[in-house]
Amino acid sequence: MSSVKISKHPLVAHKLSILRNKNTKPKQVRELLNEIGQLLGYEATADLPIKETNILTSPLGEYTGVELATKIGFVVVLRSGLSFAEALHEIIPSARILHLGIFREKVSLQPVEYYNKLPSVPNVDQVIVLEPMIATGGTAIAAISILRDWGIKSKIKFVTVCASKQGIENIIENHHDVEIFVGAVDEVLDERGYIVPGLGDAGDRLYDTPYL
Repeated sequence: MSSVKISKHPLVAHKLSILRNKNTKPKQVRELLNEIGQLLGYEATADLPIKETNILTSPLGEYTGVELATKIGFVVVLRSGLSFAEALHEIIPSARILHLGIFREKVSLQPVEYYNKLPSVPNVDQVIVLEPMIATGGTAIAAISILRDWGIKSKIKFVTVCASKQGIENIIENHHDVEIFVGAVDEVLDERGYIVPGLGDAGDRLYDTPYL
């Protein structure tokens, strides 16, 4: 699938291997997600359009300045998406941070929206959704639908550490124009909808709450 970009960066593979380990402590989980998020964010922003501005002066001469041509919004899917927010904000300090609260109901595995802090009218031209895990894809599909209904017409990008093959297929089936930047794609979901081997529940591992 051309819309799915699986990172080939050796640092992503190395850090993800440590992140998967069940013995990795929450502090290091937070650090690793921040670092992986920044590496994936670099890849996701490689084709952002730029425009020329005014003539500026370096220590040795004049040059034509450039800046981003679009207003970027990072959509943080609570709560695990918070681990990516600071990492990508460091790359694009001018980006707006937007928040969506969506959780997966444990029995039905269906997404439930509980928080939406989007302005009444879109204040960005392009959004990059920050969600470290894509399991069944239900939460991602719900987030994309919310953003489309909000008024985002441009291509929506996703930055995620680990996804299941089924989850990605579900997203593309429902939203074929979405671009996904991912650290690794695992083949299997268990009966509870967790990615195997995956890395467990990202939010629980981040904040050291009971999981699985």
